[in-house]
Amino acid sequence: MSVSIVQYFGEQTNKCGYCSGTNCSKSHGMHAYRLACEDYQDLIDRGWRRCGNYCYKPQNDKTCCPCYTIKCDALEFKLSKSNKRILRRMNKFLRDGKRDPNEQQHTPGQPKNGDGDDVDVSSSASESQPQLPDKKPSVLNVEHVENLVQAHVEQIKTSNTIQVSGDPSASLLANNKIKAFAPNLNPPRKKAKQMRIERRQAKLGVPHEQPQPQPKIQEKTLKDFLSAPKETDKHQLKLRLVNVDGEEFKRTLPQSYELYQKYQIVIHHDPPKNMKAYQEHLQHSPLKHKKIEDLPNVGYGSFHQQYWLDTKLIAVGVIDILPGSVSSVYFFYDPDYSFLSLGTYGSLREIDLVQTLAERVPALKYYYMGFYIHSCPKMRYKGKLSASYLLCPETYDWFPLTDEIRNKLDAKKYHRLNPDATAKDVNEFLNQHLNDVMLLINPQTCISYGRFIQRNDGDVDRDVIIEYSKLVGRVCAQRMLYVNMS
Repeated sequence: MSVSIVQYFGEQTNKCGYCSGTNCSKSHGMHAYRLACEDYQDLIDRGWRRCGNYCYKPQNDKTCCPCYTIKCDALEFKLSKSNKRILRRMNKFLRDGKRDPNEQQHTPGQPKNGDGDDVDVSSSASESQPQLPDKKPSVLNVEHVENLVQAHVEQIKTSNTIQVSGDPSASLLANNKIKAFAPNLNPPRKKAKQMRIERRQAKLGVPHEQPQPQPKIQEKTLKDFLSAPKETDKHQLKLRLVNVDGEEFKRTLPQSYELYQKYQIVIHHDPPKNMKAYQEHLQHSPLKHKKIEDLPNVGYGSFHQQYWLDTKLIAVGVIDILPGSVSSVYFFYDPDYSFLSLGTYGSLREIDLVQTLAERVPALKYYYMGFYIHSCPKMRYKGKLSASYLLCPETYDWFPLTDEIRNKLDAKKYHRLNPDATAKDVNEFLNQHLNDVMLLINPQTCISYGRFIQRNDGDVDRDVIIEYSKLVGRVCAQRMLYVNMS
């Protein structure tokens, strides 16, 4: 069992990567030494996002360009005409080895032949990476702390009271984790109206009406377009899913780094990052790889999905596979293949990955695309996928991205999204939960806030801990270790 360990940095103010405003991008940030995959799933469902080991949550009601977490229900996803054109174009290129003459002069992100619907805007527009705070995280031996906590968690099997550095309340860490991840074994209940109808029919002896199947025109699915390659194809495109801590990742690191440099220079006109910066951004991850029985060859954790055209690496999708989703972190590709709309094609392949994983793990059915920034027109492309939902930044409920919501965001860039003014956050952290927050006060001692105050062992900023706890939610606040070390 992996234990989440974080150090909260508080409010951050930086230059905005979308509107280029100075000191107007507002967020909260924290360094994650380690994140259990279940905890990170909960965090992104509260508007958090990671870049390497740094996690940040935009202050949507204060920042210049509000960022709404967006996800797609992969099992409800339907291909658009534009999606189908992109898939056909790729299949034709693989089959014949030729590109359409009309594509020769196409520049990524620009309309072609007057058809703006088929533009791969994602090729030239991507999420701005957060500016890391000047404050450095405390030096910590993560494995040692995990072992320390794990040893005490094991004691829950034989005792209801666990002594962690003399702290009986530390059993909460184990109890909360066990309770939070217990599967829901109760079948979904029928709606009351449906139950009343069935009872009335049974009393009157009326048999249940069986809906008559209607003939439907079978449309090609995403998997139909992604059928197995043929030996007669001019090119072979193979996808490899490699864990960021695995040997295959290390072996192919020179190729992926070279591809990333080329992408940054040609597409974004940015100076190339050195190898260390590349690894901190796109390899290093607080997520610990977790093998699970239903996904023996994959598991949860951070991965690079590599796109190999014959023997050449042409694209890489950086993703996190979590208990309820595949979360897209970044995508980069060879600009020489921009005519294939690889940005959109990569999103479709990642949706296909979710659909495949959901066959084994039904709960894993969502594709998280990061942030939808409506106030920045070039970032609206993420809302083009069907079956997309936005996260309410106040109640953390999901709402379909409809024209009605778009119109509201046109009128006002920050919007609550949840129309029910009485709705509240069901995972809200209240001050009465403060005593259960777990603190790591030194590399040898984890202790609950309540016990820490009783012992009067040192300084702790109560208001800062409450602020952090409200942002991560009650469940994560009681489950993760809050580093309180100077």
